[in-house]
Amino acid sequence: MKITLLNENSVGRKNHKLCLAEWGLSVFIEVNDIRVLLDSGHTDVYKRNAKKLSIDLNQVDFVVLSHNHWDHTGGLRFHEFKEKKKIFIHPQIFDKLPKDESDKISKDFEVISSTKPLEFSKDIFYLGEIPRLTAFEKGGYKSDPMLDDSAIAIKTSEGVVVISGCSHSGICNICEYAKKITGQKLLGVIGGFHLFEEDMETVMKTVEYFKVEKPKYLFPMHCVDHAAMAHFYNNFQCKKYSSGDTFEI
Repeated sequence: MKITLLNENSVGRKNHKLCLAEWGLSVFIEVNDIRVLLDSGHTDVYKRNAKKLSIDLNQVDFVVLSHNHWDHTGGLRFHEFKEKKKIFIHPQIFDKLPKDESDKISKDFEVISSTKPLEFSKDIFYLGEIPRLTAFEKGGYKSDPMLDDSAIAIKTSEGVVVISGCSHSGICNICEYAKKITGQKLLGVIGGFHLFEEDMETVMKTVEYFKVEKPKYLFPMHCVDHAAMAHFYNNFQCKKYSSGDTFEI
């Protein structure tokens, strides 16, 4: 499995002369000869970075939107796909996107909306609506319960790899659901965890959760501030990945 960050809030050191960054997230996933684009940031930065990294986005097999927020969906306004791609979304996303964006997605993509988990390629799952199980994760954003917030889960021979967008539904909730759907233990957790200094109780309880689960790969990014990231580094020596960075599992 190879993962490339087409966009993250900051630029990675390795490709800092090639790539750009903006607040948001876009992840290019290659596994079992299948290519998946999770989210698109806000502008065409993901697309420009892909070209710099010699990634042909027309080879993407599937697109997944993790939730409705502008910093994950807006980049699709600038896509250059030559054919209709299958896009997996929660049905509430269309109700929340600006009309011009939802119209463009409806026109340009083969939309598959579901609240249920879908194995859209062998061992690759769109998780759909995430059950709220933990007592410490808010499971929403401001006044929005964020039922549309989801993630990708990928089965491997060693365990499940979870790739999240923002984890408004709670990264621990997401991981627990991924374990249930795949029947596997956690191998890796990658993406936005939505953890901030203003809610340090949730940060610390999330750290405790991962101490118990012991995933081999733990890479928080995007919506994780410095205070929260420091706790992850101190406890797990997590490396922070950014725009242009690539890693393999």
